[in-house]
Amino acid sequence: MKTAVSPLLPTYTPYPFLLVSGQGERVCDDRGRTYLDFYGGHCVASTGHCHPAVAAAIADQARKLIFYSAAAQLPVRDRAAQALVEFAGAGMASVFFCNSGAEANESALKVAIKLTGRKHLVAFQGAFHGRSLLALSVTDSPALRKDYEALLAPTRFLPFADSAALDAADFSQAAAVIVEPIQSMAGVKTASARWFAALREKCTRAGTLLIFDEVQSGIGRVGAPFAAQLYGVAPDLITCAKGMASGVPMGGMLMNSALASALKPGDLGSTFGGGPLACAALIATLKVIVEEKLVERASNLAKHIRSRLADGVVQKVRGAGLLLGLEAGTQAKALKTHLLNQHILVGGSDDPNVLRLMPPLTVADQAVEKLLACIADFQAEGVAA
Repeated sequence: MKTAVSPLLPTYTPYPFLLVSGQGERVCDDRGRTYLDFYGGHCVASTGHCHPAVAAAIADQARKLIFYSAAAQLPVRDRAAQALVEFAGAGMASVFFCNSGAEANESALKVAIKLTGRKHLVAFQGAFHGRSLLALSVTDSPALRKDYEALLAPTRFLPFADSAALDAADFSQAAAVIVEPIQSMAGVKTASARWFAALREKCTRAGTLLIFDEVQSGIGRVGAPFAAQLYGVAPDLITCAKGMASGVPMGGMLMNSALASALKPGDLGSTFGGGPLACAALIATLKVIVEEKLVERASNLAKHIRSRLADGVVQKVRGAGLLLGLEAGTQAKALKTHLLNQHILVGGSDDPNVLRLMPPLTVADQAVEKLLACIADFQAEGVAA
């Protein structure tokens, strides 16, 4: 007797309900119940679910031209590139559009290998950069890597934020060092501005390209356009995806002018990268972020959340802006369940003691207050028990 197989291949364990709609920081299931989304569809819903300006831009573009590849020059694609480069700052001059964070990281690593002529890579313990082969080469996950080791590029993993290990490392044969400015999946781990400055200097001396993987930390989430500005570092390349088009699949590899000038047509390619719908969504997303001052709002909300969770069940708040990790020790799992029971969605991490907050940058004050109140209720119930 054959076992029934789902038409949709399972990839993650889903929520115990069906989501059918969303608005702002709220999503709604098929029974009409609403949930506060502090998970953001995994850091994707940057301007909230179905922001009117973003939805209108997508609909308007869909009536004009849904798709054409890079074989044609499209005004909307040119405008999107200009808008992203201006928003990014940090010495970025040009962008290659693709479809995901993994593809952006894959492209950045390919550029580094091509332009340096070197074959070795450097990454950091706890890193997650994607599941394609080069991205997997620099991802520190034995479970994901084990079946593909023979195909992966030679990579050295250094301890993250460890100054002594950085000082001792030899980058002379490394094409690139790739780093997440905030290691989200690892439990929202951070490093100091001094450590990042030392990393930049060491890469420059060795002729090694520095790649900032800002797939989660970019697009205004950390209280700056990108974490590169937050730490005062100018990497050679920045990769982005997740929230850059408010949920329309899109990735980007930003680079400085020297690298852009060294590449020629045909070195990179992506059929769907920079599609008209995604570009329209990106332009609208950046406009909303700037006009609604969401970068500043992310920074201010982080300060407020930290001040309210200074002690208690949340022992420490990690991260920056609205990419936060709540360190709750052995109570993290129970706290996540409690919040779900109160219709609040938060993320877990590879650190079982840390929950992640990655809400829309538009999240309402009332939603933040409800989250904080529910955490306080959990703490009070724990004390009473």
